[in-house]
Amino acid sequence: MASGTVDIRVEDHVAIMTVSRPEKLNALDLEMLRALSDAADEVEANAQVRAAILTGEGRGFSAGGDIKAWGGMQPQEFGHAWVRHGHRVFERLATLRVPLIAALNGHALGGGLELAGVADIRIAEEHIKIGLPETGLGMVPGWSGTQRLVKRFGAQVVRRMALGGEMFTAEEARLLGIVDAVTSTGTVVDAAKEYAGRVAERGPAALEIVKLMIASASGEDNGTAVEALGSILAAKTGDLKEGVASFSEKRPAKFKGEW
Repeated sequence: MASGTVDIRVEDHVAIMTVSRPEKLNALDLEMLRALSDAADEVEANAQVRAAILTGEGRGFSAGGDIKAWGGMQPQEFGHAWVRHGHRVFERLATLRVPLIAALNGHALGGGLELAGVADIRIAEEHIKIGLPETGLGMVPGWSGTQRLVKRFGAQVVRRMALGGEMFTAEEARLLGIVDAVTSTGTVVDAAKEYAGRVAERGPAALEIVKLMIASASGEDNGTAVEALGSILAAKTGDLKEGVASFSEKRPAKFKGEW
């Protein structure tokens, strides 16, 4: 079975992650999930990156989960190795410290739409289609299609796709709030670069904090967002410096309540 990678290049503080399995319309298998997770780690670790773009190579953004990769799995393996593993990878992308822009150069169906849903901003080429066709296969959306997508797009929109099998054009998706902008065919990566460039000009710390605050307010990531914000704040204080110093020097700490 042909598999692929996620290619990464950094231009002017913007990381461009390209899902590269064009012969399968960038359908995801276990190797591709691992590649997405590794790409997220690499982008996260690069202090020069202030915004990121996620797109697909060739004619598709992502056709979703590769049926050949999961169709023969036993139920327990399917639940653990496929669904739960996919959740972890998608959550990793959704919680990148930098704003993530999905550049939809081709159809985003099923898991491909769930992948696009992890992004903070979505820009789509005018020819694409968007949908959640899983119930037509006797399956349900498994990578937060009924969870994250409901929070971000609204329950009724997800009902129309998941229950009614509706496919939306890029312009229909824009009017429904699934994508934020529509561009002509062949230009979405340039449009995403322009948007990411504007993002990258803003304060990196402020961007990270605002992203966490929005996640908390939307109910997507309450616990970890609050803990991350609290940890960042505590790490800036004089009390932490004193606590670390007293531990190293084996003496009682003399806290002053310094922020």
